Amino acid sequence: MNTPLPRRAAIGLLLLALPGAAVAQEDAVAAAIREQVGDTPATEGGITLRAPPVAENGGQVPVTVLVESPQTAEAHVTAIHVFATRNPTPGVASFRLTPLMARAEVQTRIRLAEDQRIIAVATMSDGTVRRTAAELRVTTGGCLS
Repeated sequence: MNTPLPRRAAIGLLLLALPGAAVAQEDAVAAAIREQVGDTPATEGGITLRAPPVAENGGQVPVTVLVESPQTAEAHVTAIHVFATRNPTPGVASFRLTPLMARAEVQTRIRLAEDQRIIAVATMSDGTVRRTAAELRVTTGGCLS
């Protein structure tokens, strides 16, 4: 005979599943970053991420990433990547840069499903990687799961 799960047992099972989902999300973000920059360890600093602390509309959140670099043939930013930790697909945007660009700065609008951390990663011509992050609140989600 099939008896329904008691309400407390169902809630308990749901709560047990939540930490696993969070770990799986963190693994997806780490995998997306590793896919773009490999296993090179990222250092904090030398990169600025500008985004509103509260996004009224998650469908179009303005984001600017600026990397300190002389942008010369010898020393320049080769790529900038943006990741959203709680979006269905963590990799949001990737930009390839050349030394011909006067500044290592990109601007875009991204979609965010909910409150989350945005991570910006820059790859330098010498192979080093820089990283920064910002927490954002989203009042109306812009993604469908």
